[in-house]
Amino acid sequence: MSKFRAFMKIKPLLLLISAAWLCLAGMAWAEKADRNKPMNIEADSLRYDDLKQVSVFTGRVVLTKGTIVIRSDRLEVRQDPDGFQFGLATGSADRLAFYRQKREALDEFIEGEGETITYDGKADTVTFSRKAQLRRLRGSTLADEITGGSIVYENLTDLFTVDGVANNGPTGALGNSGRVRVMLTPKPEPGANTAPIDPTKLKPSATLGGAPK
Repeated sequence: MSKFRAFMKIKPLLLLISAAWLCLAGMAWAEKADRNKPMNIEADSLRYDDLKQVSVFTGRVVLTKGTIVIRSDRLEVRQDPDGFQFGLATGSADRLAFYRQKREALDEFIEGEGETITYDGKADTVTFSRKAQLRRLRGSTLADEITGGSIVYENLTDLFTVDGVANNGPTGALGNSGRVRVMLTPKPEPGANTAPIDPTKLKPSATLGGAPK
């Protein structure tokens, strides 16, 4: 397996942080089987446009696809002629859209939030925009966390790109003057015990936009 890599379009000093993430993140990909799993969606209402082949779900939307979970206020879903699925989840400044997915062969999850989350089934990428956050959990323990204006996460390679300012938002849209912020923890020593996953303790899974702000 290839190493977990990170490239950030930020100032040279912060490139050192990218190298740190590379060393600490471990060797694993997102759950590969998810892209071939059926997509299931629950919501308060649905509007389907047969001409455009677009479904729009609104109100307490919950999408599951294998280990993938997306929660949002609104979700627009379409499927191309080749069968690839695409989704645009929309939250708000107060209730961010939420995404979570298990990492391949590990007791770890990648999860994130943003005012909008775009899922591209063909490229197998997830884009978090405006107030974007990306976290890695070992079991139920927060290991690493990154915030920025926009984060693009590539499921198949664990490659991600972080911009301090969202492409579709003004400077300071993140609420921190457009700065990228990173928190990293050392990788546990071989044989070290990791707390088992307790879904009830994963705060972001309990509400629409993750843990209370």
